[in-house]
Amino acid sequence: MTDTPPNATGPGGVKLQRVEGHSEERFLGSDVFESNARNLPPPNGTGTVREEARDIAIYHECDVAVIGGGPAGCAAAWAAAKAGARVTLVERYNCLGGLSTGGLVMWIDRMTDWQGNHVIQGYARHFIDRMPADGVAGPPREDWGSRDPAKFAYWGNRTTAFHGIVQWAPTLCPERMKLNNQEMLLEAGVRIVFHAFAARPLVQDGAARGVIFESKMGRHALMAKVVVDTTGDGDMFARAGADFDTDIEEGDVHHSMNTGWVLGGVNMDRWIDWKVHHPDELRQFMERGRQELGYFQTPYVSWRPDIALFLGPRQSGLSALDVDDMTEVEIRSHRLMEGHCQFFRRHAPGFENVYSLQSASQLGVRHTRRLAGVGRIERKDWGNGTPVADEVGVSPSISPKFPVISVPYGALVPRNLDGLLVGGRHISCDANSHGFMREIPQCWLTGHAAGVGAALAADKGVQPRAVPVDDIRRVLREQGAHLSDDSAVAAVRAGQAEPVAAK
Repeated sequence: MTDTPPNATGPGGVKLQRVEGHSEERFLGSDVFESNARNLPPPNGTGTVREEARDIAIYHECDVAVIGGGPAGCAAAWAAAKAGARVTLVERYNCLGGLSTGGLVMWIDRMTDWQGNHVIQGYARHFIDRMPADGVAGPPREDWGSRDPAKFAYWGNRTTAFHGIVQWAPTLCPERMKLNNQEMLLEAGVRIVFHAFAARPLVQDGAARGVIFESKMGRHALMAKVVVDTTGDGDMFARAGADFDTDIEEGDVHHSMNTGWVLGGVNMDRWIDWKVHHPDELRQFMERGRQELGYFQTPYVSWRPDIALFLGPRQSGLSALDVDDMTEVEIRSHRLMEGHCQFFRRHAPGFENVYSLQSASQLGVRHTRRLAGVGRIERKDWGNGTPVADEVGVSPSISPKFPVISVPYGALVPRNLDGLLVGGRHISCDANSHGFMREIPQCWLTGHAAGVGAALAADKGVQPRAVPVDDIRRVLREQGAHLSDDSAVAAVRAGQAEPVAAK
């Protein structure tokens, strides 16, 4: 897709912007589309109405309330329950997994470092190990970290090899993931509440004490000793008055939205073979698609060779905190699903018998808010090569020139709000670091840590910020998480650690 000219336009004044950042900042170049053409007129409401005060029935009381059942929320709820807490998870949709299931983002990003070491484990590893073999596609364990050109060429076209190195970045069946998340949480003793939209947190004396949620039963309160915000957008901490950041590069792929979809009846091996061996024809194909459809994207592999995944043309200039913008993306995306299906059937090798299979039930949101936390992951620290003093996880870095990234507990703790922790794409980090910390494996990682921190805070009767990090690390290890050696962390605390040269 390198043929996109700067500021090109398509039908309806659609503006195409080529995103091709430095290799250490982005894995794949992508088209980002922006258009001022709207399908609905603006709302015509003016003035205000007053909602009368009323008493709200308490639905349930628990130790830890997890708000949002995406990857971070599932990891948090499971970890907290495994640590002995009474846990309730509130989810607005009818399944667990968030964007990995309802959003069809079934391509799970890298879970290994550049040497092939499995660094994101814990809930993530338990989860994938439980998946049925026919619901997982990706390189075998012995290929992780391989620099063999043939293996890289093969897996690079299947979204699991970057910078000449094969990675553990599997593609998983979304329906199996829904069931797997559900059963893991139920087995751990988590109370799941589906079809419930958390409206606002309950805050008393500067601390979150629960949430108010809406459902078909009406408006109810869920009381908790600790709340974990895993909404992805920071809805709970923002409405509780915690500080947050919103800065992001407007044209960046990480600031765009889309609705994903899958098409069935395809031959992905044939498609990959054609696009690899006919680059000139592929460029012509791409240009024709943009001319006919405006917004255009080629497919990714799925967990099956007869199903193609489209993560939807990435649309910029729209906000996931604005209901009209979200509606606009959905309208465009459902039209584009049918348009892509017909276009690929007419013109793409391997797509002669393609049909529309499923569109995502959840909007593909990459960025809205980021917590202003006690700690922060920042671009300037990527090359340090030493653990942070309050490390609760280890993330793969963005490219081989950087060592792994140490994740601080402080990135999950609000500066000015007690009783609440966060996990997922809205943790405390700068805009650059958000580009990879928002991915599904990192959400599993931070959710896992937040769940353990919340359970220990509830058990000890202290605020989350007061939980000793060594206690959190001990429980994380018991639950299978990968962490830096305690001696390395102790050296950092003592001021004796030396930075490791970036690799």
